[in-house]
Amino acid sequence: MAPVGQDYESVVRLVGVQKYFGAVHALRDIDIAIGRNEIVGLIGDNGAGKSTLIKVMTGVLAPTAGKIFVRDREVPANDYSVRMAHDLSIETVYQDKSLADKQPLWRNFFVGRQITDRFGFIDIKREKEVARQILLDVIGFRGVGITVDSTVSKLSGGERQGIAIGRAMHYNADLIVLDEPTAALGVAEVRKVIDFVRMIKNSGRACIYIEHNLAHVHEVADRLVVLDRGRIVTEISPKDMTVAELTEFLIALQHKT
Repeated sequence: MAPVGQDYESVVRLVGVQKYFGAVHALRDIDIAIGRNEIVGLIGDNGAGKSTLIKVMTGVLAPTAGKIFVRDREVPANDYSVRMAHDLSIETVYQDKSLADKQPLWRNFFVGRQITDRFGFIDIKREKEVARQILLDVIGFRGVGITVDSTVSKLSGGERQGIAIGRAMHYNADLIVLDEPTAALGVAEVRKVIDFVRMIKNSGRACIYIEHNLAHVHEVADRLVVLDRGRIVTEISPKDMTVAELTEFLIALQHKT
């Protein structure tokens, strides 16, 4: 993680990124920068390249060509990995894949990052104390019924996303990537997730928000990046375009040859 106070313009920047899967050109000439403390909505039709783009940005996939910068320093694209991204304070929250259903919350907070005592054993008491602090102070879960011993399967969809986001914030992520966090959620649960997204920004972090529901992303994004067939075609300020106009714009994109 960058030393506190270190100056940089972009948390992550991709320059001239290309990605091929065999003969399929999945990403074309991608130039994108994610600044500190901003919410960037990534939108586009199915197959536009959104998931491929965030996988390159977070170390899941290596680009075929192009450069990756984290905090304005180039990282070797072929060596960039999910673990390196974690070490560089970049976290991804995937829809329904970020938590283990049958495990209690406190175990979920420390998957792969256990707190151990001086003998190398997991310090369960300390992990529960930290998990309790995350629930109360980071996520704001103060209601009755959710404790560090609650199993994930007992939580609603919105609560699960809140836990996953809270975990990312606890690990001091400078950038949190959310991949369709409101998919298959009811209205009240969507509202919870939108509030969590705002909490990311209020804490001084950056967020990439992939979302099919344009109204949700339009509400919280500082800017919208539109992908179409592997290219970034434009950036839009939500202030300049209503949800209805944005919908019409995306439909028109699909009819372009």
